[in-house]
Amino acid sequence: MRISRKIRFQLHLQKLLFVILILAIAGMLGWLSNKHAFTFDWTSNKRNTLSSSSIGLLETLDGPVNVHVYLKENQTVSTAVEEILRRYQRVKPDFNFRLINPDIDFDTAQQDEVERYGQVIIQHKDKKERITSLSEQAISNALLRLSRSSDLKVAFLKGHGERSPQSDDNTSYSKLANELTNKGFTIESHNLLLSPLPSDTAVLVIAAPAREILEGELDHIIAFIEDGGNLLWMMDPGELQGTEALAEMLGISFHPGIIVDNNANLRKTLRIQHPAMVPVLDYHQHAITEKLQYNTLFPISRGVEQLQQQQASSWSASIIAQSLPRSWSEAGGLAAEVAFEPENGDVEGPVTLILALERAIDGKEKADKASQRIIVAGDSDFLANSYIGAGANLSLGLGIFNWLAGDDDLIAVESKNAPDTKLELDDIEIMLIGAGFFIVLPLVLILAGAFIWMKRRKR
Repeated sequence: MRISRKIRFQLHLQKLLFVILILAIAGMLGWLSNKHAFTFDWTSNKRNTLSSSSIGLLETLDGPVNVHVYLKENQTVSTAVEEILRRYQRVKPDFNFRLINPDIDFDTAQQDEVERYGQVIIQHKDKKERITSLSEQAISNALLRLSRSSDLKVAFLKGHGERSPQSDDNTSYSKLANELTNKGFTIESHNLLLSPLPSDTAVLVIAAPAREILEGELDHIIAFIEDGGNLLWMMDPGELQGTEALAEMLGISFHPGIIVDNNANLRKTLRIQHPAMVPVLDYHQHAITEKLQYNTLFPISRGVEQLQQQQASSWSASIIAQSLPRSWSEAGGLAAEVAFEPENGDVEGPVTLILALERAIDGKEKADKASQRIIVAGDSDFLANSYIGAGANLSLGLGIFNWLAGDDDLIAVESKNAPDTKLELDDIEIMLIGAGFFIVLPLVLILAGAFIWMKRRKR
């Protein structure tokens, strides 16, 4: 078939227009990608996206944030750093950052008092924070500290065998204290025999006293609460150690038994060995728990509840965490085989583990907030060094302290680790994989080779 010159010209023109159109679309997409950034995070736990906690924190920051990152000239590192910081900039447009080579911009480095490569200076208003890591956890924690108007003092009661925020043993709270310090809290231990609580104490912590609190000390605690102070009170199963008057003042009571959950299938799934290791899978709606996504674990705990005659008082009670419906409060102690026996005093679940109390304190000079807040928990182990890393225990603990401090919008920002970096196999699975590689796969290759050889012979 012969093509005329006219048709040939039209075909060439169509090709030219097609190429121009493709180039125009590519140019438009490039321009749009430069003006508007669209990202998609396909990781299982959204490791490449800011958490809702960080986003909420950025929304509370008034005014620009300036970040100086001191690095050597390295394109790969610079690109990775920019990607992390742009996540913040996309949420807060006035989140400004500069990548600075201290060997070149010596004056700025000297002004920021930079001593080595890798230091990061974050400034908000007239306050600065210095960090050495560019993870979301490190950056958001620094921003959280900058957002606080002042240091929040947390006083841990001591002198009665309470959990210590300074000790590193498994039953103590040093890991919790480090996390709180990173988030702008000031941690101290206080003995009431030496002096009353300082007036600038934001939160008093009573963490499972093992010996009796003296009447004079309890008077100081009650006076602190009557003056609008906030309290975290944790009591393990056993005696109340002289705090009965405090429980009466708050209108709450502790169950005498130990909470157990004898669901064998659940314990197997969660790899829990003992029925007194109580998991919490669902949470009641509250500012403390609204962003919790994982289960928490409470070892050797007791129930706590608001007394009925106090429900019409000034205290408003909210349940934070409860055991599962099939659990109960075991009054007879922990035997080899536990069973629900209501005739022996067992209390049917779900049993409340953590209770939040709140009341208005208008007119109190001590308080900066409009309400006074108290948390009562029937367990202290869930924040101990050996258990704080279990599930969402750390997030729950930090949420409690933020709520007690009045920072409802500031929730814990934890590091996002890849959930699929470790593969656990039992002996049978290992044997099957070994057989596949050393027997099945070689056999398949031999058979395939034999088949190809026979097929070629027949040609």
